[in-house]
Amino acid sequence: MPREAEPSINERAFILEALQENIRLDGRPLDAFRELHIAFGEEYGVADVQLGKTRVLCRISASIASPYPDRKFDGIFTITTELSPLASPAFEVGRQSDLETHLSRVLETTLRRSQALSTESLCLIAGQKVWSLRADIHILSHFGNLIDTSCIAALAALRHCRIPDTSIKGGVLIVYTPLERDPVPLALLHHPLCITLNYFESGEKMLVDATLQEQQCSEGEIVVSANPQGEVCLVQKGGGGEVDALVLLRGIGLAVGKVREVGKVIDRVLEEDAKRRDKGGVVSRELRAENER
Repeated sequence: MPREAEPSINERAFILEALQENIRLDGRPLDAFRELHIAFGEEYGVADVQLGKTRVLCRISASIASPYPDRKFDGIFTITTELSPLASPAFEVGRQSDLETHLSRVLETTLRRSQALSTESLCLIAGQKVWSLRADIHILSHFGNLIDTSCIAALAALRHCRIPDTSIKGGVLIVYTPLERDPVPLALLHHPLCITLNYFESGEKMLVDATLQEQQCSEGEIVVSANPQGEVCLVQKGGGGEVDALVLLRGIGLAVGKVREVGKVIDRVLEEDAKRRDKGGVVSRELRAENER
């Protein structure tokens, strides 16, 4: 199985010595993210996120399906991840790596099991028809911190997504086109995000948004999932030895602050996209439609 290229002995020593003086190779503070860019496609529910050189695309698709027998009043929400060899030579087609398994589990816990999306709101006819939502996450470029980038992409796509409006008349389900009725946003109960902290010196030093080389040199990582209200959904430690409880609490506090910071960026980009789509306003669209007729 292919493996990622690891830093040489000299590179590793240089990175570790620089971190002892609180210096990172790209000049960032230890608790700073790389430059974050979020772009939405022309279709609703498509988010393209770049965190430094790491790039992830998420697409939300919706279809009408039958509910699970034991969940008659709940819609369906699934998350799939795809790690392409184009993103890294360590990824193989048709073979799930440990990284992909770890990524899927963290996103599943953060977005689905935390009930960020109200699946009850996806129910159309109890026991018969529900909306089935699928979030397809494609890793386009891997230069470290895939978990945070993927979670930002998934949450941004969910908040941007719109599904057709529906109604029931005479027991018959009617699905309206965008021309008949405006699509409706998803019912999100809260907005959780993942923050990955790579630690050194038994947790005395923690890096936010580590690059691939920094990840490979770190003793381990702590993944914290939380929402801007400070509610923690997940704390997961991987690799390394024991970490003191006070160090862990300090990491959680740092992560919650970063969740609020990234959440404001998503809010701003969503607001800009809404203004761009509503350019000319509702009245302008109605007049244009009338002229076309």
